[in-house]
Amino acid sequence: MTNKELLKIAEQFGTPTYVYDADSIKTQYEKLTSSFHKTTRFFYACKALSNINILKYVQQLGAGLDCVSINEVKLGLKAGFPKDKILFTPNCVDLSEIEEAMSFKVHINIDNISILEQFGNKFGGSYPIFVRINPHIYAGGNHKISTGHIDSKFGISIHQLRHIERIMKSTKLLVEGLHMHTGSEIKDPDVFLQGLEIMFELADHFPDLKYLDMGSGFKVPYQESDMETDVKTLGKKVEKAISDYEKESGKKFQLWFEPGKFLVSKCGHLLVKTNVIKHTTATTFAGVDSGFNHLIRPMFYDSYHIIENISNPKGSERIYTVVGNICETDTFAWDRKIPEIHEGDILVFRNAGAYGFEMSSNFNSRLKPAEVLYLDKKAHLIRKRDEFEDLLKNQIEVL
Repeated sequence: MTNKELLKIAEQFGTPTYVYDADSIKTQYEKLTSSFHKTTRFFYACKALSNINILKYVQQLGAGLDCVSINEVKLGLKAGFPKDKILFTPNCVDLSEIEEAMSFKVHINIDNISILEQFGNKFGGSYPIFVRINPHIYAGGNHKISTGHIDSKFGISIHQLRHIERIMKSTKLLVEGLHMHTGSEIKDPDVFLQGLEIMFELADHFPDLKYLDMGSGFKVPYQESDMETDVKTLGKKVEKAISDYEKESGKKFQLWFEPGKFLVSKCGHLLVKTNVIKHTTATTFAGVDSGFNHLIRPMFYDSYHIIENISNPKGSERIYTVVGNICETDTFAWDRKIPEIHEGDILVFRNAGAYGFEMSSNFNSRLKPAEVLYLDKKAHLIRKRDEFEDLLKNQIEVL
């Protein structure tokens, strides 16, 4: 979609507004399906962006759904995902949440010994499960999004394999899938091959195994110098590794991946309005009508988002520090070259589809932004902007 179309959306729906380009999601999904063997399955990690319309669109493309909370499971079912195409991978939840997921008959992935033992003692082999393994591989673009290292809270350590086997033996636990996720923003595709080799080594210990789930972590470029995971090369390497393993072992498994950011990051554009241009002795600030209550990634992960002035794209470049309107240090970008910004200009933050609105809040009693889906060359409002009454919605006045 063009900047002209984005400006029209800003005029029609106001700012701040998240805009998602459906064609971008489709392009990313087809890039994956064309790069891997036809038996490989992709489960969209909906924690990246869970608007019901996005879920319906991804389901129509043919993907399954990766969920990390029981409410994501319910959203997935409501969006039309078949129960056998939903994987529930919670972390640090009570057994009761897993039991609720069982009532929906979705795939369940257990990532710690305590719950594995509780589940086995209560249900034995009556309900097949996945087990999430921590491979002790440090990968990812930031420590906060690296989930497979030795100190991670995610997964059961590969060094606890004997403990898993004891539970399987004593409770008749039926393990049909092994799961591994090392992190996000993985630059080296060989990390996946390293993880796959670990999966192959573990497979002999699970006689009922049907699925190997490699999680995801495919990198997307946030700035011009960034790389994107070469999924075509990765697909060929993975296919060869699996083929070699099948010939050697005589076993066959279905391979799963869980792309989240890879599918929806590029599709997202956050539109904001410039409220104030403020000059100090050392800095020129462009203050916008948003903050980390709407896009926390730059502050939380030190992430980079391209920022463009779509109201004055051909203006002379100036150096700005782009900040928000929150009573905290909510700096989106330091000393960034941007075509000259005037008060009232519309700026766009690129690659804002993943973990943008999804991590938004009402901090400072600010309202959450609107969401728009650009589909079939038309802008559709898919979430209304918060109103003041929404801040009081669940409050109970006692004074």
